[in-house]
Amino acid sequence: MSKSKGKSMCVFSSKGGVGKTIITTNLAGIFEHLEKKILILDLDLSSGGISMALNRPFEKTIFNFVDDYNNNRYEEFKNYVTKYDDYIDILPCPKDPRQCNKIDSKYMDILIDKAESNYDVVLIDTNHILNEMNVTTLDKVDTILFILSNDPLDLKNMKSLMSIFKDSNITNYKILLNNSRDPYKDYFSIFDIKNIIKSNIDYTLSSNFYIKNIDDYVMNGEIITLQNKMAITFNKDYETLMNMALDLLDEKKEKVGDVHE
Repeated sequence: MSKSKGKSMCVFSSKGGVGKTIITTNLAGIFEHLEKKILILDLDLSSGGISMALNRPFEKTIFNFVDDYNNNRYEEFKNYVTKYDDYIDILPCPKDPRQCNKIDSKYMDILIDKAESNYDVVLIDTNHILNEMNVTTLDKVDTILFILSNDPLDLKNMKSLMSIFKDSNITNYKILLNNSRDPYKDYFSIFDIKNIIKSNIDYTLSSNFYIKNIDDYVMNGEIITLQNKMAITFNKDYETLMNMALDLLDEKKEKVGDVHE
């Protein structure tokens, strides 16, 4: 019996510095708790930080996959990924930024199809630029997860992005308000944010999820949601991440925190 197709998800934002990479790795940790096989694909081609955030040395990158495929050297997808643990693999961005311009966006369809055939979940981290590569990816994936912060510039850009999506009839997205990125930025209420961007907020990470020693986790290559005390220390935010993961999977499971009769 052939393996069922996995779910592809693109983590995107309208501004840099909103916590996309850390949320991507933490979401991977949640999917691991759900016993899913996960690939994190770093599509921030010129300055991606997935491999650094997980502190994993690597040999092959997205460039190697595209270059081999283009030159009929491709054999197996597993030859390009780097193992993080028994559930999570990563496919890093190019080591040399000059290789970015050699990656044609037309290969994203092939890359994502291959990934979906090998994994239950394909998590794609991107930069915030609406270029051809990202547009192709946003159009290809099953679901888009927008990361939004309580920042005036971010809200301005997000409003424009939501207008584009509305005009293009794109509806396969969820919005996560990340108040943990900078807990001191609380300029707008959720009601105000919804009115500004003309869209609903699906999930909110509270300022309580702010990790002062996040660099220690990065230096050790640790995913916060895989730590033993995470579910207790950050119980509300853990529930948010778990419920978000179940929504993104579109699985008919009872969500964390649901009340039983």
